[in-house]
Amino acid sequence: MVGDHMIQRLESVHDKCFLHRDIKPDNFLMGLGKKQHIVYIIDFGLAKRFKDPRTGAHIPYRDGKSLTGTARYASANTHLGIEQGRRDDLESVGFVMIYFHKGKLPWQ
Repeated sequence: MVGDHMIQRLESVHDKCFLHRDIKPDNFLMGLGKKQHIVYIIDFGLAKRFKDPRTGAHIPYRDGKSLTGTARYASANTHLGIEQGRRDDLESVGFVMIYFHKGKLPWQ
């Protein structure tokens, strides 16, 4: 249930043509009181547009990029220096869900 909400929040960020680029447990919060069922996503300090909202043109493919975000939850492509895309945010959400379920990641 929480995982579904995390993906929905991330989808709303992507719908605005932005990548979060720093998906980690600390950047998801739960609401309080009557909003306790709502998942919030925070910390857009590393966010970046992935396409021009007017033209729909995507950012160009690049490699040789330095790691952006939190290494523990970063996608494999991010570690390889490949320009991040929506799939990398989603891969990071998967790592966060594993962390929430197991309490650690296999590489910790």
